[in-house]
Amino acid sequence: EAVRALERAAALAPDLLPAHILAGDALVHLGRFGDAAAHYRAALAVHPACGDAWRGLGNIKTQPLSAGDIAALQAQLARPDLVDSDRIAMGFALGKALEDHGRHPEAFAALAEANARMHRLAPWQAPAFSAHVARLVEATGHLPAPVDPALGDEVIFIVGLPRSGSTLFEQILAAHPQVEGASELDDLDAVIAEESNRRRQPLPAWLPAASAEDWARLGRRYLERTARWRTRRRRHTDKLPENWLHTGLLAAMLPGARIVDARRDALEAGWSCFKQQFYRLPHFACDLADIAAYIGDYERAMAAWQAARPQRVRVQRYEALLDRPEEEIRALLDFCGLPFEPACLDYHQTMRSVRTPSASQVRQPLRRDTARAAHYGNLLDPLRRGLDASTDRS
Repeated sequence: EAVRALERAAALAPDLLPAHILAGDALVHLGRFGDAAAHYRAALAVHPACGDAWRGLGNIKTQPLSAGDIAALQAQLARPDLVDSDRIAMGFALGKALEDHGRHPEAFAALAEANARMHRLAPWQAPAFSAHVARLVEATGHLPAPVDPALGDEVIFIVGLPRSGSTLFEQILAAHPQVEGASELDDLDAVIAEESNRRRQPLPAWLPAASAEDWARLGRRYLERTARWRTRRRRHTDKLPENWLHTGLLAAMLPGARIVDARRDALEAGWSCFKQQFYRLPHFACDLADIAAYIGDYERAMAAWQAARPQRVRVQRYEALLDRPEEEIRALLDFCGLPFEPACLDYHQTMRSVRTPSASQVRQPLRRDTARAAHYGNLLDPLRRGLDASTDRS
């Protein structure tokens, strides 16, 4: 419905950039990548330095930009009159295109420049984040036993690092007739924020005062907010990656929920984060050392929370899925309390809106050629050293 309205707007006003960009974005969500690219290119015909159009084209990861596109991007980036938002978006698109053409040192330089600009806009505070995670792990070790251990059985959370296969795992589950794929929801964050505002204390300061009844109330509030995702099917996925921070809280709030921890090789995942433009600032992915520190915080916290609730938290490894697809899919379904469904093996044929940068990839069969980090050699040494240091701390 949105596509029809936006395409009508673009037809009535061909020079209206937002109509083309939003139409392109909506078409990507629906898997119509050729039509989406046509709208992005129509926007570039109006404004060749439109960062949102280049961002859209770059995110259609199954359709690499051409050598001509690289030349056009480089010419636009040489302009002195660009606003930061366009320059950053084009820098990420250029980095992706250069990588696809095997020009790895140039790709690294383009991505490093774009990330440096993002970092200057809003620097990530790695030590403060690490301290926050440590406080959460400590505080969630003393939560009350749940009033109703089955509360939240309708929900499958998919958490982890961005770019680690979470959209793929959701697509597999959404192929099951009992599961609605809801993509990245902000409801869990919103419920926690509501409670923090009500208590006039930030998380985790108020955790010691929360009773089992309080947690049940918050769990019911989440289920009320997400009820629309369970009108056709009994269960739904919630795959906001940073919900890993709330894994410890879910033991009291939605103890019946399953939590799938999407894991990919840390070097590959970290490098993939560095290549992807994220719009919420500050963001850890703008600096290789910050990425390594974030991965260390995440892995240590999830190890503690999974050890406490192994029956409700499953580490699902991307590489294992590539090696043993049917075995891993059967194990994932079993963990979620779902009967085996052959359609989950053909997840790429599932027709649904996918609203993440992986929208094009999850509509393809499994690919084994997704590793990229080795091409960059010692350029990624800051990330390697940081990951090694984080492992030593664990």
